[in-house]
Amino acid sequence: MASPVSPERSWRPSLGRTLAYLLAGTGAAALSLLLLHLLLGRRLAQQQLIQTGSEVASNLVLGEVALERFSPEVLGQISGMQLVVGSRPEPAALALAPGDRRLRWQTQRLQMELCRRLGRCPAVRPASLPRRGVWVEMASPLEPVWLFVSLPSPRGWPPDPLLLSLSIGLGGLGALLLFLTLEIQRPLTRLQEALADVGLEALPAALPDQGAPAVRQLMARFNAMLLRLEDSGRERTTMLAGIAHDLRSPLTRLRLRLALAAEGPMAPKELERAQADIRSIERITRQFMIFAGAEAGETPVLVPLDGLVAESAAAVGEVPLELDLEPLVRRVRPIALARAVGNLLDNALAYGRPPLRVVLRPLGPGDGAVRPHGDAVAVESGFEIQVWDCGEGIDPEQWQKAMTPFQRLDQARGGEGHCGLGLAIAAKVARDHGGDLRRLEAPAAAEPPSGRFAVALRAWPLPGT
Repeated sequence: MASPVSPERSWRPSLGRTLAYLLAGTGAAALSLLLLHLLLGRRLAQQQLIQTGSEVASNLVLGEVALERFSPEVLGQISGMQLVVGSRPEPAALALAPGDRRLRWQTQRLQMELCRRLGRCPAVRPASLPRRGVWVEMASPLEPVWLFVSLPSPRGWPPDPLLLSLSIGLGGLGALLLFLTLEIQRPLTRLQEALADVGLEALPAALPDQGAPAVRQLMARFNAMLLRLEDSGRERTTMLAGIAHDLRSPLTRLRLRLALAAEGPMAPKELERAQADIRSIERITRQFMIFAGAEAGETPVLVPLDGLVAESAAAVGEVPLELDLEPLVRRVRPIALARAVGNLLDNALAYGRPPLRVVLRPLGPGDGAVRPHGDAVAVESGFEIQVWDCGEGIDPEQWQKAMTPFQRLDQARGGEGHCGLGLAIAAKVARDHGGDLRRLEAPAAAEPPSGRFAVALRAWPLPGT
C-alpha cells in the first residue's frame, strides 16, 4: 500500500495542468463566440440599424425644416452633417467595395426603417469609397440634397463587445466545469467507491494524490486511515495468536499441578510455582489489555513529569538507580506515560544490567523541536525520557523487531509473563503523544556507571479539552 501524503502539504498545480485548463477555457470561449455570432450576430446588426434609422430620421426631419431658412452649405457648417447638393452624389462616391453584400443588406434595412418612421420612402444609395455608408435624399424646396450616413463595417474582428463578454463568460464556465469534474468530482467518486470497499475482506488500494487542495487532504487522510486499519488488523491477528501461544504454557502447568493436587496435598514449593503461573497469566492478560487500548480514553491533564517519572522509578524496588530529572510540567496522559516508563525500566532490568539511570529533559531547537505534520513551533516544548542500563543493548538490526508487538528477541525468552509487548506499548504511548522511541548508545570511552545503552521516549504535550 502506498504511503499517504501529508494532509498539510500545500497544493501547487503544475504548469502543464494550468496551461491545459487555460487552453480549454480559451477553446470554449472561441467556440462560444462563433456560435453566438452565428445565432445573435444578425439580430444585433438589425438592432443597430433600427437605432441608426431613428437617428437618421430625426436628422432628416430637422434638416428639412432648416433648409427652408438656410442653404445646404450653411446647414452643413452649423450641424456638422455632410451634405451634397445635386440630383445625386458623384459616381465616385457611390462606388462599392467588391463583394460588399452586407452593405447592400444594410442599405435595404435602413431604407425600410426610414420609410416606417417618416411615412415616406426617401432614396438611399450605398457607398463604400472613400467611407463606408449610405447617401439619403432629403426633401428640399429648391434642389435635391443628399445626406451622408456612415455605417459600421461587418464585425469580424474585433467582435461585438457584448458577444465577446458572453463568450468569455461561457469559456470560463466551461473551464470551471472541467476543473470541477476532473479535480473534484472524479476523485470524490473514487473515494466513494473505495469507502464502499472498507470493511470487506480486503482493504482497498491507496488512492492517488490528485485533485484540488481539499480533495488531496481528504485523500491523504483516507490513505492514512487505510494504513491504520492495516496495522490494526495485523496487530489484532498477532494478538489473537499471541494470547493462545503465551497462555498455553502457564495454563498447561496449572492443569498438571491441579491434577497432582487432586491426588494429595500440594507441596509448598509446588504451590509457589502455581502462584507464579497465575501471576504470569495476570501479567500477560494485563499487557494484552493495555496494548488493545484499555487506557485510550484517558483524559490529558497537566502533570509534573519529574514527579511522575520518580514515582515510576520507585516501583522497581531495591535496584541501583540514578535520577537526573529536570522539573517539567506538561499536559499528558499520566497513567499511559507511567506505564510506558515502567515498561522501559522493566525492560532494562530484564535484559540489561544495573545500575540504571533515568534522565528527563526538555527538547530544544537542536532536537527538532517542531511539532509533527508541519505545525508551528510549540508553545510548550516536547520532552524526552531516557532509561540507561549497563547491558549490551539491542543491535540496530534488531531494533525494529524489538518494537514489533509480540516479537521477543533471544535474550527476552523465558522470563516470567513476558509476551513481547513492553517496548511495543511504550512506542504506542509515544506515538499517542506525537513522538517515538529511539535507541541511544554511550561513547565507547564512557564508564559503566553512566550507562552504555538507553531507550529514549520522545513525546509532546497534548492539547487540553
